[in-house]
Amino acid sequence: MPSTVESSLVSLDFWAKPQVERDELFASLRAAQGPVFCPVPDEPGFYALTRYEEVAEASRNPEVFSSQPTAVSLVDPPPQVADYTGSMISIDDPRHARLRRIVSRSFTKRLVQRVTGDVTVLARRIVDELAERGPCDFVQHVAMPMPLRIICSMMGIPESAYAGVIDATNVILAIGDPDYVSPDGRDRPAVLIEKFSYLHALMADLGRLRREKPADDLVTALTHANVDGEALDDLDLGRFFALLVVAGNETTRNALSHALALLTDNPEQRDTLLADMDARLPAAVEEIVRYASPVTWMRRTLTRDHELSGHVYRSGDRVILYYNSANRDGDVFKDPHAFDITRSPNPHVGFGAPGPHFCLGAHLARREITVLLRELYTRLPALHATAPPVRQRTSFINGITSLTCAF
Repeated sequence: MPSTVESSLVSLDFWAKPQVERDELFASLRAAQGPVFCPVPDEPGFYALTRYEEVAEASRNPEVFSSQPTAVSLVDPPPQVADYTGSMISIDDPRHARLRRIVSRSFTKRLVQRVTGDVTVLARRIVDELAERGPCDFVQHVAMPMPLRIICSMMGIPESAYAGVIDATNVILAIGDPDYVSPDGRDRPAVLIEKFSYLHALMADLGRLRREKPADDLVTALTHANVDGEALDDLDLGRFFALLVVAGNETTRNALSHALALLTDNPEQRDTLLADMDARLPAAVEEIVRYASPVTWMRRTLTRDHELSGHVYRSGDRVILYYNSANRDGDVFKDPHAFDITRSPNPHVGFGAPGPHFCLGAHLARREITVLLRELYTRLPALHATAPPVRQRTSFINGITSLTCAF
């Protein structure tokens, strides 16, 4: 029989606890004999996959471990919002493969070169503004502008919509937790519909414009793409944009924020990085992503009975792939709780484990983090956090909402 963990993993109070306390619980789960079942009030509950090999095997076998009906919520989406949430991250092949091909081919060489140049220009501008501003909130003034501006520029979103995009993504991420309560008391479906509708409306308007007046942006490429007879309609376009701003913006923003906190808390690692920036920055970025694990988990639902680690999971069972726990697995990582920017090898699952759902934007995220950290620590080597980070209240993202800094 499965062992039962109290409601810790579905409690936002647990996810607000210090990192060391959360790590202790996951260490006990990895060491547990047999599967770990987590009850959810008024829901079927789920099994927690916490070991590296379990997470990897589930990721490699989408025919058994399905991303449908959702990969990003512990509870099934209400029927009235299901259409909004069916992005690539929550569907399986063959449709997943077709959509991914359309998106991949839309990233033309010219667009990639432009985005690459934009990252460098934006990093310099952000550090220029930071140097002039002085001590400030690192999240608001440094970590947030980088991915938000790159993604919105890449898509062609006007700057006037940036604040609305940030608000929508923050709420969508938080609402996947069962004990999320809206500040104004509205129920979960109403809040989700409002935020997703905003993102979809942005894309629908821009998509119509780009079909008539093409421009040098990703929306133009997506609206004109046709791969093997498959094209994106307005609903597909809205779903993709919602996925891009939620996954691309939030994860990169939080990786950058964790980078400052980690390099402040581990000054010997910062000194190691500064001693040879070009040589050590690539491995440092990988270790930041491993240690922070900006995306904490993804959900899968069993399509048939399947044995994993000696336990037979049944068709319909829900399992949660805890990337944060897999990235602390001592069977794979030596001294896993140490932050070590020279770690090699580092087969982390911070961008997801190998499989069809590995992060499509991993390359862009790595570039953004690398370029901005190089610019920051080359020009402001004394940059440091001046207080502990204020964490986002959600289990899905290891998020930081505020982090004061000085230099």
